[in-house]
Amino acid sequence: MIEIIETLNISKSPYVNAAVAVIFFIVAAKIADILIDKVFRRFATFTKSDLDDRIIDVIHRPIYFTIIFIGCASAVVYLKGSPKAVFYINNSLYSLVSVIWAFTVINLSTVIIVHLTSGASDETGLRKDVVPLFENIFKLLTITAVLMVILSIWKINITPLLASAGIVGVAIAIAAKDTLSNFFGGISIFMDRPYKIGDYIVLNSGERGEVVAIGMRSTRIKTRDDILISIPNSILANSKIINESAPVPNFRVRIPVSVAYGSDIDLVEKTLLDIASHNDQILPEPAPRVRFREFGDSALNFELLCWAREPSLRGRTIHELNCTIYKKFNENGITIPFPQRDLHIFQK
Repeated sequence: MIEIIETLNISKSPYVNAAVAVIFFIVAAKIADILIDKVFRRFATFTKSDLDDRIIDVIHRPIYFTIIFIGCASAVVYLKGSPKAVFYINNSLYSLVSVIWAFTVINLSTVIIVHLTSGASDETGLRKDVVPLFENIFKLLTITAVLMVILSIWKINITPLLASAGIVGVAIAIAAKDTLSNFFGGISIFMDRPYKIGDYIVLNSGERGEVVAIGMRSTRIKTRDDILISIPNSILANSKIINESAPVPNFRVRIPVSVAYGSDIDLVEKTLLDIASHNDQILPEPAPRVRFREFGDSALNFELLCWAREPSLRGRTIHELNCTIYKKFNENGITIPFPQRDLHIFQK
């Protein structure tokens, strides 16, 4: 650009030519700023998403200052001052540009991460932990990268620093093996969504409870005895988890019932279906049904199958059904047998 100004023969003074070049870059920066902020923003209004508007908000000022600093660096080189002065001034300008774009990249990453995660369902409740974590990780990586760039600009050998960073990274990874395992377990829960807050799950060890919190390190469930259990995510990520609330919150109730031999099996079936249909916690669809399972040693074994509204009501629902079955069977003369043996004594 300065060579073009020289060909125009504006001035014989290099300082005047350098100043004109800087003014030109300032004008160019302002034109670029107006083009991005006005023209591109107008095109962005035709899109449904506001992501492009946010990106324009983030980048238009850094582009403006970058063009100005590039013009200043070109002017410094053109003036051909002492090599030491040119080195320090230009490197300071390029370092300043690197810092500006580091903050720009950080802001862009925040805008994009928030936009991508805001549209996704958060069934696990982990977004409040995962989103800031991703933002902080990206900030750390960006700051590390810009520091390396600045050191390179100033001709500082970064090979020993990279080697030291690698050794430190390995040491931290070994020391924080369990923490990292839980962290990636939390990420897998966030991505796969095997359960969410409010679901009732059953662990491999048999504990059953409601998921009350999902963190990056552990998941906490509350049992029906109001006991809080904290399980590391690394264990949950490698275990079989039974989610009683998925894919629908309803769950099936199975009530085994035994009646004496000689009972009217049609009356037994009708009584059980009436009991299920009159219970407020039992859903009409899928319809309750009764199955005659087997001929037992001392009884005819039936099973009442029906769907309850939610897993948290399982204990109460089974209690109500059992109480009603006992009362109705007594009213209808249906005998619930108990195991018994006949002993025959023969006299010789």
